[in-house]
Amino acid sequence: GAVERHPGQFVEGRKYSPHLSRGVTLGTMLHDEAYRFMRLGTSLERSDNTARLLDVKFHAVPTDFHGSVRDPKRATPEFDFYHWSAILRSVSAFEIYRKVYRDVITPERVAELLMLRADMPRSLHSNMKQVVENLAAVSNEHSGETQRKAGRLLADLSYGRIEEILATGLHAYLTQFLDRVDELGSRISRDFLVPVHH
Repeated sequence: GAVERHPGQFVEGRKYSPHLSRGVTLGTMLHDEAYRFMRLGTSLERSDNTARLLDVKFHAVPTDFHGSVRDPKRATPEFDFYHWSAILRSVSAFEIYRKVYRDVITPERVAELLMLRADMPRSLHSNMKQVVENLAAVSNEHSGETQRKAGRLLADLSYGRIEEILATGLHAYLTQFLDRVDELGSRISRDFLVPVHH
């Protein structure tokens, strides 16, 4: 078929397919290394997805973080509950939120849970912890600076306070976070997957 006639075009068009990269990875590396690289990819992707979800959903909310109503017609307790609970459910975090906070759902706590809590599997903190651990396990002579940048990003999340982040601007924080995650992905590709020519 098309693959036999134009293998280069097929691979080019599929190079970002997880199944293809998984097959290539497993076929050319030790299984423990392949597992680490898959975990790295998954953690970076989840970080990216969670940050984008938060950014979009916080822009949609009709109240600011101090409860001031921007649009009185849309800002009802029912709207807030369904808006924030839908976000939590979309990342399987609704039950965890109830266990951690045992209280009404507020934007600040949703942001804190999905960004800063290490015990929330889909949080930015939890995923960056995975990135740091897996990078340490596969480190090579080229990856020191990438490990430093990943560690710095994890430290920012470990010691961050949601009040400070919201006061300085959630959108700006998440935009910078996404840039840093994107840079980490590029650096990992360069450090591990692209041959280094001297």
